Amino acid sequence: MISEDRIRAVVGNVLESTRFRGLGKREQGKVRDSYVRPGQRILVTTDRISAFDCVLGTIPLKGQALNQIAAYWFEITRDIAMNHVVAVPDPNVMVVKECEQLPLEFVVRGYITGVTQTSAWTNYERGARNFCGNRLPEGLRKDQKFERPILTPTTKHEKRDRPISRAEAIAEGLIDARTFDQAAALCFRLYARGVRQAAARGLILVDTKYEIGRLNGKLVVTDEIHTPDSSRYWFADTYAERFAKGLEQQKLDKEYVREWLVSRGFRGEGAPPALPDELRVEAARRYIRIYELITGRDFIASDTPVRKRIGNALAPYRK
Repeated sequence: MISEDRIRAVVGNVLESTRFRGLGKREQGKVRDSYVRPGQRILVTTDRISAFDCVLGTIPLKGQALNQIAAYWFEITRDIAMNHVVAVPDPNVMVVKECEQLPLEFVVRGYITGVTQTSAWTNYERGARNFCGNRLPEGLRKDQKFERPILTPTTKHEKRDRPISRAEAIAEGLIDARTFDQAAALCFRLYARGVRQAAARGLILVDTKYEIGRLNGKLVVTDEIHTPDSSRYWFADTYAERFAKGLEQQKLDKEYVREWLVSRGFRGEGAPPALPDELRVEAARRYIRIYELITGRDFIASDTPVRKRIGNALAPYRK
């Protein structure tokens, strides 16, 4: 684990955005910058952090940790599902096959928790007992484990993600029944693998989001998988005691930043508060720690300016 002083030393060496030439058409998401040409997409994971569908600022070394975690999970789940990865030429970069994306995000939840508008706990607290087609019993407590994982899809390409059931998604023409069921089965298999792998590392994979595409008629896992941005992780050894006492779980994910925002009254409306360096350093420490816990590898922070390093790695892909 690199030291806090080492993280503080690179607070200014962050990748907020990119403008590389000769790689294809540039597209900017909340966290990733993409460069697209026929059949290929180059994903550059920046250090931007988002929550409540808003870009908030940057976290040092976040892009590297995020991309390397995703690359690790893509590699060890190839036996379950095809994915879009072609190469990882830099810690922040993934070269992938261009896929036709399904218009839903598939969220698998093993526990009832969360603070966002689309989270299971937020909706349950407000009285929802049918959440995305899942019948929820009375008397659940925050952070309680479901009897079995549930699927709670959300829409994509809308201003705000919207929870939606299988029946609603089909009725709205977003997806057909066969494709939905195939994607759902695939996501449950991936989640089961993630739960087992996380448990072996002393962690609980609480819930996670999957993005699924189609390539040559087959379903393909895209975007990212089991990262701290798309998933919640808790420490397993303290879960039962903290749940019994009604305490917040020990977290290693983006929820730390979400809760900081909520404590200051921000849930996605208006201008977000500026992230202080203290919070940015702590968030970076968590991203790095979860990378090391999940992969069993040391996190290596380069002294080369991140933009220059990525530019050198992408030179062979320029046309």
